[in-house]
This record gives sequence, structure tokens and C-alpha cells, in this order.
Amino acid sequence: MAETFADLIAAEDVLLFVNAAVTATGQREFRSDAHAQRLSLDFLHAYVCVNYRPLYAATLALDINDHNAARIIETLLRGAGEASAEEKRVEGRLIARRLAVLPPQRVYRLFRALRAARVNNRRTRAILRDWLAARPDLGHDAVKYRRGLKTAARHAHLPLGASKEGVPAEIGDFLFAPGRRTKYRHPLLDAHRRAHYEQGALYELPFTVAEGFAGRHGVGREALVERIAPRMTRLERLRTQESTGVRTERTEQRTDLTVMPVTRLALYVLSLPLDERVRRRAELTKALRAAARRTAGPYRGTWGRVAAVLDDSYSSSGSGEKRRRPLGTALACHFLLGSLAAPGAYTAWWTSGTADPLLVRPWGPTPLGTRILDALEHAPERLVIVSDGWDNAPPGLAGEVLRVWRTRLDREGRTSVVHLNPVYDTDGFDVRRLAPSVPTAGIRDAEDLPALVEIAQFAEGRTGIAELREYLDRRVALFVEDDSFCYFPGEPVGVPDGSARDGRR
Repeated sequence: MAETFADLIAAEDVLLFVNAAVTATGQREFRSDAHAQRLSLDFLHAYVCVNYRPLYAATLALDINDHNAARIIETLLRGAGEASAEEKRVEGRLIARRLAVLPPQRVYRLFRALRAARVNNRRTRAILRDWLAARPDLGHDAVKYRRGLKTAARHAHLPLGASKEGVPAEIGDFLFAPGRRTKYRHPLLDAHRRAHYEQGALYELPFTVAEGFAGRHGVGREALVERIAPRMTRLERLRTQESTGVRTERTEQRTDLTVMPVTRLALYVLSLPLDERVRRRAELTKALRAAARRTAGPYRGTWGRVAAVLDDSYSSSGSGEKRRRPLGTALACHFLLGSLAAPGAYTAWWTSGTADPLLVRPWGPTPLGTRILDALEHAPERLVIVSDGWDNAPPGLAGEVLRVWRTRLDREGRTSVVHLNPVYDTDGFDVRRLAPSVPTAGIRDAEDLPALVEIAQFAEGRTGIAELREYLDRRVALFVEDDSFCYFPGEPVGVPDGSARDGRR
């Protein structure tokens, strides 16, 4: 069936929203402030939800960032009356699945936003109740996310104090009547009670909670980190090292860099001084390559000859809220592309001209056009450009080089070119593009690179809504299939019925 102009517009609108949902977090960027980011993002959420609600919900199955996933869930629950029964069923499955993979602090923040907005319909209460029921240890949440759990319990009228099994009743008393019990059976609840007057109880608590009690007992941060290191998460240990420079024997031994996600590891490397990167070159390079190989998975070595143009200009420093994020994404992509390419068939060009990726830093202008020419001289099968799209040395050269290459020198498409942009452009409601002939997709984490390259093919302007809807349906099916938690409230757990499956197709 022939696509209409309206279909092409719809596909473009949805792709534009996906790019924004991947990159934008409402925080300040290098060239726009937080207010402009939030304003632009608010408009996009409202526009896409009103005009393409099923597709808007389906983006929960894509690799969008947690900020926008929570925004989508909140928007869908706020406008529950505008959805049909079948749409609600599909949305419920997607929301349940997405909540299961969101960080708990983000979910509790979402619940607080729903309470502030006075969204308390039956579906919201059921989703909230089922998510809490699936939490592995509600006692841990009561200590670590006390305010969030308290708000959620009040909002959904959860009877945390009515159970006769012991622990849930304790949680109700812990949250709403802390003076009622002199002792708790749950070890964390009791440690929290004792931490008010016993210094030793600090080291039985989660690190972030113990920090709050440390000042009261006169315990210094360094001493606290030294003793509580075994209870800290990997990220807490790294953040502590970065913010305080506290490196104890315990923290060093327990921080295994090779198991970290490649983008987070790249950001950690960039946070280190240059002399430390040189001193730990073997360790850091080994960890980055291991993370990249793990991320590449079955795609490892399957991309043939790959060339990359990576932006390490001054604008890649990001902002105070997203410090070095664009550069971190580019560095992670560098190692990941090296794993995806055939052995010995990967070459990279940084805009600064450096040949040592471990020592990259935000510096200088953005001669993208020159670097793209260098990369195309090697006739790669794939050219991946990771940049914020601001080409200024000279301005516009990159777009002209790509236009001439595609229209005059490579009409057969021997080289596949894709542009990945880690920065959301508020004025254009999209990520900034280099040339109309080059597909562009937003990127936040390098881990999503293979999927984003697949999405980018839709951004060439020749693909309509039918192909895009088919792609989204496939991703939705993969996202919710066989997940015991992912069911619409009221259905038997883990047994999605036929109508729900049909609704996704």
C-alpha cells in the first residue's frame, strides 16, 4: 500500500521524538540551558502523546533514557481516560515491564510526581501495588527510599501495617509509627533504629543512609568509606573515589572495572587526571576492551571495515550537569566499534587529531569535514560519525563533503554512513543533523549503538509509518514477551491472553 504524505510526516514525528527521548534529560547542555531543554521536551511529549498515543507508548520498548521513560509513564497514566480499553491493556504491559527495569529511586520519584498531580485512578494504584509486591526486599526500600515508599503507600492506600506475617507489619510501623516498636526483626530496620544512638550500627546500613548518620556520630567521611566499603555498590565506590580521592585497599580490590558498562567506564576514565590514565593505561584499556567485547556480543567482528569520526572538540565537555557526557559516549563508541569491526579493520579519526584515545580531552574546534575526508579515503564499508553536529572549521564542510560523496562519488551506496548525536537541540526539537542524505539518530549510551544504527535507517526520509510501526511492534514483542511481571493488572501472572498479543500486532 502506498504511503501518503501524512504517513511520512507521522514517521518523521515519531523518529524525532525517539531521538529526543534517547538524548534529552531536561538538564543543561553545552549550548542550551535546562529551562529550554525542559520546555522543548514538554512540548514533544504532549504533541506525540496526543497525536500518536499507541506509538508514544511503544517507545517504552526502545532504548530511551530513564528520564523520558518515567515521563512517558506519567503522561500515559495522567491521560488514562483518553485511551481505549485495548490501548490501556497494551500500555499496562509496557508500563509494568519498563518499571521493572527502571532504577528504584526513579520509580519512587515517579510515584511522588503522580501523587503531586493527584493521579490516583484504579490503574495507577494497581500498577503501583504490583511493582511494590515484586520488590525483592521492601525492608531495604523502607530504609534506603523511606520517603518514596511512604508516599507510595499513602497514595495507593497500601496496608503495610495490616499484615500478620511480621515484616510487612514492621514496615508499616517503621514508616508511620517509628516509636511504636523497641526492636525490629528485619536487620536493616533494626540497624536504622540503633543508628540513632549506636555508632557501630552505621556500618550495617546502606552507604547513602549511613552518610546521614555519620555527622551525628562525628565519623569522618574517610573513616566511614574505609569501614563500610564492603557494603557499597560499585558505583558508590567509584563516585566516592572521584569526589574525595579516598582510595582504600578495600575499595581498590573490590572495584572490578571489567564488569562495568562501557559508557560508564569511559566516563570514569575521563574523570581521571591525564597522568593517572598514563600510569594505569594497561588496566583501563583492558577494562574498556572487555566491556566493549561484552556489549558487542554476537555482533562482534561482523561489521567488516569500519571507520569512525569522533568529536573531541571543546563542546564535547558537555555541561556542569552532564560533564563530559558527549566525549564519554564518543570514547565508549570508539572501543565498541573496534569490537564490532572485523579484526584489524577498524580505524578512528578524532577531530583533535589525537591518536591516543585514552588521553582524549575536550579541546579545540570541530573540523568534522576534514576528518570525514580522511576516513572516506580508506573506503570503509561503514562510516560512523559521533558528534553534536556543530561543524565549525570551516562551517558546513562536513555536510558538503557528505552530499558530494553520496550524490557524485558513491551513488551505489558502497559505504554506509550514519551520524550518531549525543546532544538534543532544543530549537530543532531533534538532534542536529549534518546532511539530509545522512541518517541521524540520538545516542546516550554506546551500549545502544547497534540498535540505534538500525533505527537510523528510518531517518533517511524514505520510510513510512507502516515500516516504522512494524519495527516498533517487533521491539514491543521482544520487550514484554515471557516476562512474568509484565502483565496488565487483573490478568493471571505470566499468562498474557490472546487479545493482548493481538493488540500488539
